Formats: sequence, structure tokens, C-alpha cells
Amino acid sequence: MRIDVLTLFPEMFESPLGHSIVKRAQEQGLVEIALTNIRDFATDSYRKVDDKPYGGGPGMVMMPGPVFSCFEHVQFLDPEPGRTILLSPQGQPFNHAKAVEFSQVKRLILIAGRYEGFDERIRIGLGAEPISIGDYVLNGGELAAMVIIDAVVRLLPGALGDEDSAKDDSFSEGLLEYPQYTRPEVFRGMKVPDILLSGDHAKIAQWRRQQALERTEKWRPDLLDTGDTPE
Repeated sequence: MRIDVLTLFPEMFESPLGHSIVKRAQEQGLVEIALTNIRDFATDSYRKVDDKPYGGGPGMVMMPGPVFSCFEHVQFLDPEPGRTILLSPQGQPFNHAKAVEFSQVKRLILIAGRYEGFDERIRIGLGAEPISIGDYVLNGGELAAMVIIDAVVRLLPGALGDEDSAKDDSFSEGLLEYPQYTRPEVFRGMKVPDILLSGDHAKIAQWRRQQALERTEKWRPDLLDTGDTPE
């Protein structure tokens, strides 16, 4: 898989991409992540990429010219056209189902904006799909891009040490994950549930399922209202 990120601040990605699972996935050749600076495609001596919005209003808007030129340059770096994502609070919500969907494509192109947003012609002209990681506004799309990369890369075959790890994640079956315990058996008066020490795998599975349902009902009842919970 190849992931391209178009951004004004490529240096922000150095640490998140250089550690843990994402780093190992790159070293193993499971994913190639390329960063391209949009500002490199500005045409004036000031490397200007934003301007005042037509019609008035606060802030600045990212100009279409540098973004289009950057995108067209990136497109030629790989024969796979890819799926183009515009990081925006106005987009469709990013969730586990989207992460699975994105992990199955050969190439993602993530466009991270700044300021008050993008000139609308960027979305229209590039056929970009707006995606949001939550109902709040960030200073830019870089953190959202990092979230998507992290969620997608861990789903690639071979990225996790245990291939079953992702199967039990929260949201993988429409529920939050059941509570987990490890050594010691007793910590500050808090004991591991007896069922987990019983060795009865069928009962453990049943207990975990019930705990997942109860936890979801308590903390995320909206997930149970969607009709996505498996029978």
C-alpha cells in the first residue's frame, strides 16, 4: 500500500511515522508513506498558498493553484491513481468501517489543509472525498491524517504481531472491547475476575461478549441504536 500526504507541515509527521507499528510496517514493505509540501508548488516569491475569502469573512482560505499542482505532481509518482481524501470537519465521519475500507485500497492520497479551509474547487476538481475524525475543529488536517494512517496501517496483513489482535478491537463488531487484565492476579486489592482464571474458553468468550455489551450500553449506547450490532 502507498499513502501520500499533501501538507504544509511535513515535519509534523516525523515522530508519528518513525515509531512502533507504523515504523515496522514501513520497514517490512507493507506500506510506503510519502510526504509532499504543498508550499513547494506556490508560484510567487513569498510561497503564498492562501488568500482572503471572496464575499468577506474571517481568516484565510487555501488557494486551488498550489494544491492542484502538488496533487498532479504526486499523482505521477505512482501509476496507481489512488483514493483522494480531503481532511475536513465537514466530511463524513471516520470510523472503524472506514479504516477497514481504506486498508483494502492500494493507494490513499490525504490532503491536509490549514487556515479557514479549502477553496471549494479543490474538492470538486480533484474529486476528493471529505473525511472528518470528529465533530470539532483542529488547527489543520495533519493530526487527522496521522489518525487515519495509524488506524489503517495496523489493519494491513502482517502489521500486527498477532493477526487476531485487530479482530477483537473496539468497534470491530460494532461494540466496545471487553475489559482486559494481565499480571499480577491481585493489584492493590483489585482481583482479576475468576472466570478469566478458569481455563474454560467457552465461558470466557461468553463473559467477554456480555462485558462488551454492557460496556457499550453504558459508555456508547449510540452504537447499539444503529442496528449494526451483530446477533
